[in-house]
Amino acid sequence: MQTVLAETLVVLQIFVVAFIALHDWVPLPPLNDVAAVQAADSRAKLIVVTVLSTLPFAFGLGATIVYAEQRFPGWLNWYLWIAYGAAFYGLIRAWWGPYLFYKAPVRAARYDAMFSRTHAFLPSRNGIRPNTLHVVLHLVIVAILVDLIALRFSGPA
Repeated sequence: MQTVLAETLVVLQIFVVAFIALHDWVPLPPLNDVAAVQAADSRAKLIVVTVLSTLPFAFGLGATIVYAEQRFPGWLNWYLWIAYGAAFYGLIRAWWGPYLFYKAPVRAARYDAMFSRTHAFLPSRNGIRPNTLHVVLHLVIVAILVDLIALRFSGPA
């Protein structure tokens, strides 16, 4: 069971790293709108944000691959919980809080400029409409947290 959970964790993390590294650069219409994102932020800012956002998750992925066939060391468990816990907090703060609970007009206008031409299956609420690609990312982050819980309570490898 431990091996299956670790392998699943690797696959899920590959998706997260690929998403963060590529979603603002590689066109996948109608899932993203690279031109709109690049119009909203300068190329230099996007490069910095992409690199700084990708590195912590790429490090976690690399460490997970190294330790995938054994019990994770304590520091890796902590690292993954902090990284993906922070990611979960960020997605709640950036997407689901404003979508479900309160108005954030500046954020709504920014998201409209960047994501209005992308595919979404949820209706608009409070001016926010989570697009399909971000919803998939959010579900993968939740799946990673569930996997980490399962790893914590699974027996020895």
